[in-house]
Amino acid sequence: MAFSQIQHVFVLMLENRSFDHMLGFSGLTGTDAASGAPTKIDGLVGSESNTFNGQPFLVSQGAPDRMPADPGHEFASVLLQLCGPGASYPHGGLYSSINNDGYVDSYVGSGGGSSPGVVMNCYSPSQLPVLHALAAEFVVCDNWHASMPGPTWPNRMFVHAASSNGLDHSPTIAEIAEWEALAGFSFQNGTIFDALEKKGVTRRLYGGDDFPMVSALKGIRLDDIRHYAQFAGDLQKSSYPFSYVFIEPSYDVANDYKNGSSQHPLADVNRGEALIKATYEAIRNSAFWESSLLIITWDEHGGFYDHAIPPDAVVPNDTDLYSSHNQDGFTFDKYGPRVPALVISPSIGRNLIDHRLYDHSSVPATLEAIFGLSPLTKRDAAANRLTSLLALASPRKDAPTGLPSLASAEAAPLEAAMAESVLNPISVSRPDDSADDGNLPGIVQGALRQDLAVSLPAERPAIIARVRSIKKRSEAIQYLNEVRLKVAPVRAASQNR
Repeated sequence: MAFSQIQHVFVLMLENRSFDHMLGFSGLTGTDAASGAPTKIDGLVGSESNTFNGQPFLVSQGAPDRMPADPGHEFASVLLQLCGPGASYPHGGLYSSINNDGYVDSYVGSGGGSSPGVVMNCYSPSQLPVLHALAAEFVVCDNWHASMPGPTWPNRMFVHAASSNGLDHSPTIAEIAEWEALAGFSFQNGTIFDALEKKGVTRRLYGGDDFPMVSALKGIRLDDIRHYAQFAGDLQKSSYPFSYVFIEPSYDVANDYKNGSSQHPLADVNRGEALIKATYEAIRNSAFWESSLLIITWDEHGGFYDHAIPPDAVVPNDTDLYSSHNQDGFTFDKYGPRVPALVISPSIGRNLIDHRLYDHSSVPATLEAIFGLSPLTKRDAAANRLTSLLALASPRKDAPTGLPSLASAEAAPLEAAMAESVLNPISVSRPDDSADDGNLPGIVQGALRQDLAVSLPAERPAIIARVRSIKKRSEAIQYLNEVRLKVAPVRAASQNR
């Protein structure tokens, strides 16, 4: 098997962008990864549209680097985007017929009324030179879907566990405090990290912030996590003893994502381009390139238009429909909209386009194939694996050592975008707004787990009670700043061992 030469799997997951929004106007042509025949990407023709208040809004080239408003992407918002005004979802029922006609309507309801059509704007190739260079050089998957039609948090769970344990919404502060009071958010069959550890496969996690979302998972230890600023340096060492590496961007959630590298709609998309470029170049120019596989994808579509109809999905079948995590009664039998996905390795031929169906569960499914693990749920058991792409008998020698410069000279250097010094407290926008805001509770959960890890067992009830009392964004950020200072020396000591 050609994939037997893979010793290091890297996964970089960004945020909230649909396939058409990022690559729909790419015009990419290449070789079908499955058949070997000439093919082209399933993108846009330019006539796709939504109608709002009787006015048509067509897709168009030229998206802003930073969105003026954040498109909705909770379960109800995605239902409106996919099925149009008036659509409803019965608890435990069937998803409505999808026509992709409600994106503009949803965006207006999320604060985008001053420029309704911007949610239909899509990037031109010249705006995203790094992404397009990698798509043309390796494999672009144009049928990779979010794992469910909803927000970041449950979709990210699927890359770690091929399930969200029934979670179909963004959690609240009260929910995450309750989870920790009951020993943490866990999965019936564990996570891919648990499975790898039982097999003796090593892991490392990098985050652009001190509290990456993955740190909220039960079983993740403080010494698993390093700051992304250390990534390139680690790969320049004589050995790199980690077989699975998961990378998260900087979110800057406290400041409405503005200085993050996650490509969240309110962040400058060029910062994410810088992160992609730095990640690829660090791996490509290391001694471990020839034994590596890099997967880059986005957690969900972020409320941006995509013309493809999400297909039916295999139900993970690891949790009861009426789980306490299941707010909307979703049955997990439908994928979410498409997201971009790139598969990169010297074991992969050049300029391939893969039309096969994937979702985030294809990541654990691929790890299971490479490292000889059993499936976690019925979803990853049925998921297409990426190992079929690793078909070259010997590694390519012609992969570029560097990628194009960023489209915007105004994008801050990556080091500044990723910096999170404990000497500089995190600032907060909208301090009096509710702490139950997007990804913030999930970030707080990551901090809470790190807080508990460095504290005495007797302090646990008081720490959880403190988090449970958080109501405002300012209170959440105050807690994050306190935990950063508390954890920093322990983290430094663990990383120097």
